[in-house]
Order: sequence, then structure tokens, then C-alpha cells
Amino acid sequence: MNSCMLSDVTLHQAAKSGEFNLSFKEKIEIAKLLDKLNISVIEAAGIENTKVDSLLIKSMAAAIHDSILSVPVKMSTQGVQEAWEAVKSARHPRLRVCVPVSPVQMEYLCHKKGPEILKAIETTVMAAKALCPDVEFSAQDATRAEEEFLHSAIATAIAAGATTVTLCDSAGILLPDEFVCFLKKVAQAVPQMQTVAMGASCSNAMGVATACSFAALQTGCREVKVAAAAEEATPLEALAQIIRTRGDSFQLETTVRFTQLQRSLKQIKWIAQSKRTKTSAFDTLVSEAEHGEIALTEFDDQAAVNKAVAYLGYDLSEEDSAKVFEEFCRIAGKKSVGAKELDAIVASVALQVPPTYLLESYVINSGSVFNASAHIQLKKGEKVLCGICVGDGPIDAAFLAIEQIIGHHYELDDFQIQAVTEGHEAMGSALIRLRSNGKLYSGRGISTDIIGSSIRAYVNALNKIVYEEN
Repeated sequence: MNSCMLSDVTLHQAAKSGEFNLSFKEKIEIAKLLDKLNISVIEAAGIENTKVDSLLIKSMAAAIHDSILSVPVKMSTQGVQEAWEAVKSARHPRLRVCVPVSPVQMEYLCHKKGPEILKAIETTVMAAKALCPDVEFSAQDATRAEEEFLHSAIATAIAAGATTVTLCDSAGILLPDEFVCFLKKVAQAVPQMQTVAMGASCSNAMGVATACSFAALQTGCREVKVAAAAEEATPLEALAQIIRTRGDSFQLETTVRFTQLQRSLKQIKWIAQSKRTKTSAFDTLVSEAEHGEIALTEFDDQAAVNKAVAYLGYDLSEEDSAKVFEEFCRIAGKKSVGAKELDAIVASVALQVPPTYLLESYVINSGSVFNASAHIQLKKGEKVLCGICVGDGPIDAAFLAIEQIIGHHYELDDFQIQAVTEGHEAMGSALIRLRSNGKLYSGRGISTDIIGSSIRAYVNALNKIVYEEN
């Protein structure tokens, strides 16, 4: 049996096409779900914002256990180094060199002629190979390239160290039989193709990507691009089911865990297709406890606590780390400390700053027959700022009103509510985690009114962001 690798492009396509809007945490959750499915390769988006995108890739690297994590590189030595620094901690890292090879796209996207592109391919692939043993060369729009130039580009990439060569029908213009002929012709014209893994990527513009991808696997391709949610690529579910049903007939098998396929794909599509990320302050749709495995005791030292804090996503100074450890020691003497307790400790003692915004007042209207609304007043210096918004519930409306006042949306990474005392007059504690430029800031609020405690927690986290970024 020939094992075929499925390379999922959902996260890459989402960033490239803007097909759906995903939060930082949702991207990591999709990567984790694909890893649980045992997808061979997970393709991350490229690095545009160095700080945020690098942190996202590093977070994915920590979350992925079995799959290869593939990161595209910019066509420069610096771009290769930047991508490698982000992905090198992954168990199975891969650098992906994506280069347009059709005359139109070379001119339009790269503003370069053929000889310059060949030189760029050689330089970039060699730089990637010097850092990472697994390097993919992806020939974008290969089916519309000039044959002689395409063959030269592939030979150049292989000579420079590429271990996988992917041929892309980016426009989706070929039918299955035509695509097979194209692949065979390239393999015959470039003898070096026998020394590397050949891959295929098919656009679903005409709705035949699944058939083209399966035909490519029958032809000898080792790897094909699929998508769990994106519409432009070969649907993962359709191709996986064909391999499951007819794979034996063609000596093909895949590592996908079919027993988990339906459930995982349903979760991924729900995360990707939900419109809540565009209409609500609550843009984190992940409901599973992400850090439940953290369990610290009084016998753990500061290094262990710092590691757990970093695992939660915080980047603290030495001074704040010392404060967190001091508070941890006080609490750990009475009980074990899990993720929620550690979150609360960070929110309570780390990065305590002079408040830029103070909560002046709030009025909330909510009921079963009309949409919830919030009227929030924040004080900044001597100026009172007002925001009025309607939302999906009173807390959502309150957060949207605050966003209206400050003129900025921060990704809501986590939101927790719990009672800290008992009885009718119980005190409620709210914990908020906001993400700005990839970094987490937590805030905590306490009140007998749970909506009030949530607003105070949000403002507390907001003040930390404003203070540090200014």
C-alpha cells in the first residue's frame, strides 16, 4: 500500500482569501483538531505582522504533536530566517517556498522575469534547506507556465535542496485526465522528480478538484492539498472518503482517523463559518478547556510556574514573574493551582498600572422580548466618554459599548465568571483575557453585580494594554 499525505490548507486559505474571519485562539483550535485527525501536514499562513504571526506559529508548534507544521517563506534570506525562528520549535517543521511560475503571475506578483525568478528560487530554497531538512517547493499556477521554464524551475529547486515539489493548478482549468497528462509530462521531462516527493494542488473552481486530486494520487503523487473548510481547494471530507472506500483498489491509504472525521470537521466548519466573530465582542468560539492539564502544587519552583504562565500565553517581565510566584506560593499552600487559578493570579498581581480609563457609570437594559443594550460612561482624565450599543446579551452589549468608546476591537481570548461568596448577596468575580498584537492581558473585576464585575474586568485589562502600548 502507498501512503498518501494530505496537506490541509484551511488556515492558509483563510488568511489569503479572507473567506472567513478567525481569532488567534480559533486558529490554534483548528490546528489542534486537524492534528487529532492525524492530517499529515497543516499549512499555516505566512508572516505579515512579525510579532503577532510569529507568536501564532509558535503557539501552533506547541499545540501540534503528530502533524507536520508547514510555514511559507518570503523570497529572501531574511524571510526564510524569520519563518524558521517561528516554526523551529515544532516537532515536525517544514519551510514552504511558494513561487509563481506562469508569465502573468511572475510579472504581476513578483515584478520579475524568468531568469530572476530562477535565481530567487535557488537562493531561497538553499537558505531554507540550510535551516530545515524538510523543504517544499510549490510551483504556483504551474499549469499555465511555459513548459521549458517550469521544468527549469523544478530542476533548480531540487538541486537547491527541495524534498517535496508541488505542482499547482491554481486556476482550476484542467479536468482529471488533462491533469494526469500534465503531471506525467513534467515527471518525464524532469528526471530529478524521481528523487523527491511529488505533490499536487487543485483549485475547485470547476468543482472537479476531488477527482483531479484522486487521479493525481493514482499517478504517483505522494501529497495533495485539501481543505477542511475553505471552498477553493479539494474538500478534505470528500477525498478522504474516496480513499477510504476505493483506496484498496488502487493500493492507496491515508493516516486520517476516520472515526473522528465527521465530528472534527463539523467543529472546524462551525468555527470557520460562524458569523459571531463579525457581530459580537465575543470572537472566541472555542468551548473546550484548553489548559486543563496544568496542575501546580506547593512543591513546584518558580521555573515551573513561569513555564505554566508562558503556556497560558502570557509574556511577563522578571518583576511580574516574581510577583506571580509570590502569590502562587501563598495560594499553593492551601490548594493545588490549575489554569483558572493561575489566570486569576496573573490578573490580580501582574502588570498593575495607573488606570487610563475609569468606569464612571453603566446602564443595562435586557429582557426576553427585546435586544439587550448598554450605556457605558468611562472617564479618561477629566473627560467623560460615552458609548451606547446593542448586543447579543447584556455583557456583549457592554463590551461593544466600551469598544465604541475606545475606537478599537481587541480579541477576547477568554472570559470566565464565578461566585466568590455564597448567598443572595454573593460577590461575583469575572476574569477577562484580551489579546493585542499577539500578547495576552488579563483583567479581573469583583462586584455583587456580575455584569458590573465583567465591565470592571474588561476595563482593567484595557488599562494594561493602553499603558504598555503607549
